[in-house]
Amino acid sequence: MFDFRKEVDGLAVRPEKEQLVNEIAERIERSKSVVLADYRGLNVAEDTELRSKLREAGVEYQVLKNTMTSRAAAKLNYADLDQYLAGPTAVAFGYDDAVTAAKVLYDFSRDHKALELKGGIVEGRIVSAEEVASIAKLPSREGLLSMLLSVLQAPMRNLAYSLQQVADQKGEGAEAPAAE
Repeated sequence: MFDFRKEVDGLAVRPEKEQLVNEIAERIERSKSVVLADYRGLNVAEDTELRSKLREAGVEYQVLKNTMTSRAAAKLNYADLDQYLAGPTAVAFGYDDAVTAAKVLYDFSRDHKALELKGGIVEGRIVSAEEVASIAKLPSREGLLSMLLSVLQAPMRNLAYSLQQVADQKGEGAEAPAAE
């Protein structure tokens, strides 16, 4: 019988496991943020609620084996991620921006103490749970764009207001034409 296993670091690896590691590595590479969380203690209803919130936000959420995640991370030179891969680990992949996955998980963990942030990868950098929480407190991309727009509009608005004031003052000083 033909054996499809091959050896990696002296350990036999089945093709399906190698494929899973490659898929996880591809998702990590594609993500702007990857947040790791310990979900122990969440009941089915809470887990379903969390998954629903993450799905609505466009975040992919999955419970993955630590060894597979570790191998995928090492493949992308994120070997230091192993420090956060102990115990049950759920992984949230944020593809659109670096804040959304962290924000949804952080907000949920504030109401459900059983969910604990572990750490992750944000914009290519490994971060701790505290850094994930700090990132989660940042405004969303839309909020930041709104703030930028108001900052850019302020000088134009002030100029228009000043010009209107000058025009009003000049209008008051001018005499009305005499009626015939």
